[in-house]
Amino acid sequence: MNRRVQLVEASWRKSSYSNGQGGNCIEVADGFRDVVPVRDSKDPQGPALIFGAAAWAAFTNGVKAGHYYR
Repeated sequence: MNRRVQLVEASWRKSSYSNGQGGNCIEVADGFRDVVPVRDSKDPQGPALIFGAAAWAAFTNGVKAGHYYR
């Protein structure tokens, strides 16, 4: 399935791990049915990655469980 996701009017929110000092941070756009748009907060006009909602949920659950820490 090839479907375009329109992000022009997306409402972006910063990661809860952001320290507000411009460090390594992502923004996520809420309100999309089956996908989760993600972008670099330091480059808001740059590209966004689009993840399937189930894949994004699996990733964030893994982060919360500590699977991706160094």
